[in-house]
Amino acid sequence: MGIIVDREELLAAVSGWQKQGKKVVFTNGCFDILHRGHVEYLNKARLLGDTLVLGLNSDASVRRLKGPERPVVKESDRAFILSQLISVDAVTIFEEDTPIRLIEKIKPDILVKGGDYRLDQVVGREIVEKYGGKVMTIAPVEGVSTTDLIGRIQTRQRD
Repeated sequence: MGIIVDREELLAAVSGWQKQGKKVVFTNGCFDILHRGHVEYLNKARLLGDTLVLGLNSDASVRRLKGPERPVVKESDRAFILSQLISVDAVTIFEEDTPIRLIEKIKPDILVKGGDYRLDQVVGREIVEKYGGKVMTIAPVEGVSTTDLIGRIQTRQRD
């Protein structure tokens, strides 16, 4: 299980892991209403290296990206839940709409996103590839998404 850290603590942790020769994997997202697709994705991401760092969009960032009704689950709760997963070593919340500054600072060995992104759409790809890191995607679990879950809940409330 992981820890919830601010940016400076994360930089120190990542630096320590890399000095130990550990391969650091980084991913990011909103992770609102955690579901099976999220957990399978994070488990697969963790298998790509020795440590998994998760950049979590802040509540304000999620609202800008997903709309005023999101997130459903507040950032402190999302961070806590994600930090309790065995595959996640560290969680940090970022305020920006993209994790580009975080990626520039921590320089992960592997940057990973869900397979609903093409490699050329992955934020930070050029930065990571420039210093020799890898960028990868992981196929999503079909039929499972936060948007779908919210839709099903809303449909049941109307019925």
